[in-house]
Amino acid sequence: MGSMGMEEHFEDQRKPRILCLHGFRTSGEIMKKQVHKWPKSVLEKMDLVFLDAPFPAEGKSDLEGVFDPPYYEWFQFEKGALLSGALPGLQEKGMALRKVPKIKFLIIIGGANVRVASVAEKAYSSPIECPSLHFLGETDFLKPRGIKLLESFVNPVTIYHPKGHTVPRLDENSLEKMLSFLERIQNKLSANEHSSLYLSLSLSRLMTLV
Repeated sequence: MGSMGMEEHFEDQRKPRILCLHGFRTSGEIMKKQVHKWPKSVLEKMDLVFLDAPFPAEGKSDLEGVFDPPYYEWFQFEKGALLSGALPGLQEKGMALRKVPKIKFLIIIGGANVRVASVAEKAYSSPIECPSLHFLGETDFLKPRGIKLLESFVNPVTIYHPKGHTVPRLDENSLEKMLSFLERIQNKLSANEHSSLYLSLSLSRLMTLV
């Protein structure tokens, strides 16, 4: 389908609501600025919701001097975009997000598998079937664990980029792949209009700007 056809197709459907989980010792506002450097053709197809993590940062943020504080943490024992990749399995087991609709799909930037045994055995005990799009940086220190995380998902879509642990720019190939993924999700969600929590877009820790 050409770009014109895709634009018309998206206009006829409600945008998927996307819960955006920021990285380690950053904030929802910081992630908003980073993600909004993606092309308009991608951003206009998503209803983005940015939250701050519940814990104030207990140490130095890698983005000090680049973005102003405050900074927040999702966990106070380990870094990383671990939350998003673990949530579907934990939700399935009734250990997380028990009062909200089931997560419909995931976009994970610089993610990794959880290594805490008590969490991992519950999060990954069954194949994660919700559609997922994974960004993996060639020089990302978490890339090996990001590849390991792929093993827990059924038919994951992967975008490789040449950068490190960061939100990457979208080149022509990755843009096409992401638009195709979003189109697939909208087609899937069109039959489930009652659901409000569709996706978790997260990243672990951002070292550079897009």
